[in-house]
Amino acid sequence: MATVKKIAEMLGLSNATVSRVLNHDPKLSVSEQTRTAILKAAEETGYKKKKINPKIDNIALLYWVDEGEQLDNVFSESIRSEVLEQARSRNMEVVQYDKQGGIAAVQGDITAFIAIGWFDMAEIEHLKQITTKGVFINTNPDESLFDSVQANQESMVRQIVDYYVQKGHTRIGFIGGPDYEMTTRKPLMDVREWSFRQTMAYYNLLDEDRIFIADRFTVKEGYRIGLQAIEQLGNAMPTAFCVASDALAIGALQAFNEQKWEIPEQVAFFSIHDIGIAQYVSPPLTTFHIDISIICSSALDLLRERVLHNRTTTKSVYINGTPVFRKSC
Repeated sequence: MATVKKIAEMLGLSNATVSRVLNHDPKLSVSEQTRTAILKAAEETGYKKKKINPKIDNIALLYWVDEGEQLDNVFSESIRSEVLEQARSRNMEVVQYDKQGGIAAVQGDITAFIAIGWFDMAEIEHLKQITTKGVFINTNPDESLFDSVQANQESMVRQIVDYYVQKGHTRIGFIGGPDYEMTTRKPLMDVREWSFRQTMAYYNLLDEDRIFIADRFTVKEGYRIGLQAIEQLGNAMPTAFCVASDALAIGALQAFNEQKWEIPEQVAFFSIHDIGIAQYVSPPLTTFHIDISIICSSALDLLRERVLHNRTTTKSVYINGTPVFRKSC
């Protein structure tokens, strides 16, 4: 079996140089010709690396999520925890930063970053000055520079509407929240609302009076919007709601339960995320399960490619969800 020493002798190089190339040391400076020759020799001689996961130091984990009630941030917090766990198993050293500390706290010598949450233009520009080796989870502020891994929420909303139509529903409502313009921070239409509008228009069922947009994706806002829908629509209530997140759906369920609406007999609910508590609310919530483990492993795979293989072409990865049917529809 080929060894580092044998490859070094073949090419007239030092053992250290060959070893560092084969272990994808990002701090090693060698010509592309030398790197290619080493990798080719390793392949031709059947060299197998003993070190499966070369260490990557100083990865910044940017957790840009507003503080709020614990239930509102369960999905984002689950992603953060899973990234940390998987990074440890992959020999990646992670340094955590949060929104409260501010973007200026991010050190200029980071190797790469993984970003969770919403960033404004000034924050994105700051990151660009440090490195373009970044992966955004569930957002994609600049596809030309950064990689991203996102849950395919556009498809999930479309599938929810398709399901309702197949079940004979014609009065279908939507409960969602805003996205924001990166420079002005003014509210924009979220991709889930956009998908709902497009799909309902396709079926010729779109009704503006049945669309409700909360200020934030929180349980409290879901409850407020639920009461608003009951007050405004009364007997003209949709027979089914597509809800953009479990947090909103849980709040809305609380409002409808308090007002003695029968679920799903009078109005059904179908949402997205499948957070742990979704199966315990009354009635248990039908929702799309998003595999957080796959999202995080995909993000770390992209980051490894950018750091170890110097990939410059950006990638956007979309992870599909799986419907979990419970008693809310």
